[in-house]
Amino acid sequence: MANIVVLGTQWGDEGKGKIIDLIAPSFDVVARSQGGHNAGHTIYIKGKKIVLHLIPSGILHSDKLCIIGNGVVINPAAFLDELAVLESYGIKNEKNVAISKKAHLILPYHSLVEKISERERGSKKIGTTSRGIGPVYQDKAARLGIRAGDLLNLSVLREKIEQNVDEKNIYLAHYGEKKLVKDQVFEEFATYAHRLKKYIKDISLILDDCIKQGKPILFEGAQGTLLDIDHGTYPYVTSSNSTVGGVCTGLGIGPDKIDAVIGITKAYTTRVGGGPFPTEIDGETGRLLREKGKEYGATTGRPRRCGWFDAVAVAYSCRINGIKKIVLTKPDVLDVLDEIQVCVGYMHKGERLRSFPSDIWELAEVEPRFKKIKGWKKPISGIRERSSLPQAFMDYVKLIEDLIQADVSIISTGKGRKDSILMEENLESLMDLDKIKAEL
Repeated sequence: MANIVVLGTQWGDEGKGKIIDLIAPSFDVVARSQGGHNAGHTIYIKGKKIVLHLIPSGILHSDKLCIIGNGVVINPAAFLDELAVLESYGIKNEKNVAISKKAHLILPYHSLVEKISERERGSKKIGTTSRGIGPVYQDKAARLGIRAGDLLNLSVLREKIEQNVDEKNIYLAHYGEKKLVKDQVFEEFATYAHRLKKYIKDISLILDDCIKQGKPILFEGAQGTLLDIDHGTYPYVTSSNSTVGGVCTGLGIGPDKIDAVIGITKAYTTRVGGGPFPTEIDGETGRLLREKGKEYGATTGRPRRCGWFDAVAVAYSCRINGIKKIVLTKPDVLDVLDEIQVCVGYMHKGERLRSFPSDIWELAEVEPRFKKIKGWKKPISGIRERSSLPQAFMDYVKLIEDLIQADVSIISTGKGRKDSILMEENLESLMDLDKIKAEL
């Protein structure tokens, strides 16, 4: 079986958690490469809602090694809380979790710095989760970061914490915030060191061993392509590379170890926070999609902005990630609509653009061009056979495939594992379908 990357093709919230949980039986390892506990992957098991922020979605399967790579930034308290929540659901698979020695840690000053930054931006704020994700990546780039491996040497940990707290206290005092106490921060993280040391390992070496042993790996993306720090709608983006390149740098593997990339794609478009959104729907239809799709952030609870499917944006994501197959999620949200629109192109100052713009000022000025199609007006929620899907919906699927030049390989018709239709002809070379079906 192949090593597969699963990532989002839009602004995140595409339903990656469910799909990773669905196909995990075909893999031995599930590895996450970037982001932090700003991510929220929602999975429903036997009616129970489980939201994972840091731990890979394969954790619900007792035989999967779940890896948190060096590209992920870790709040130790959030990690331990997540383990406790899983245990409360009877999921005691913590022995299968490993954290990279090179993963950077979120300290108390990071969230304080981010809240100040968002406050000072005023009306131009990014709309971050204010969980310290951006500032810890800043410290990483400035070579000031504290890594998980530092928890294994308390003298090194103390030295780094003292240096960083001294510097950050100058910043905090400038904005009228209370200074942090170095000894208190050290004692907190010394406690985490004792509890986390059993998880901290050389992840690149572990992955290399797994690959040599022929164990298939599922690489789990967080956020979405349009939130990528380089290729997204900068500066309204996350602080890491949520595109396929981030898998290599965030886990310490070579690009030749990736066999395919599958894009998770919502049947309409949503985004949280600020920034241009060409296909955004105002008024009653937008509110209908939000309520029917329960479009509220899994991490913050913030309402998501809703819009029509944007084929320009998704085609761009497919191009830069090398995506040939997608999973289409939440099409049932569109069941009630008489008419559905799909963005098929952008006009800018009288000219049709060839691709998704790289500058937000240009994206803010584009005029989307839509193709209108009739809605299928039949409930598809919970349908599990391709033959039972309305023809009008299959026409919608074909239109999307033609516009983005990628095949739909799975259709998600609901929140549960069983609410999934596998297009077997598009998947059989990539994963063990019998193992997946056995869990449905």
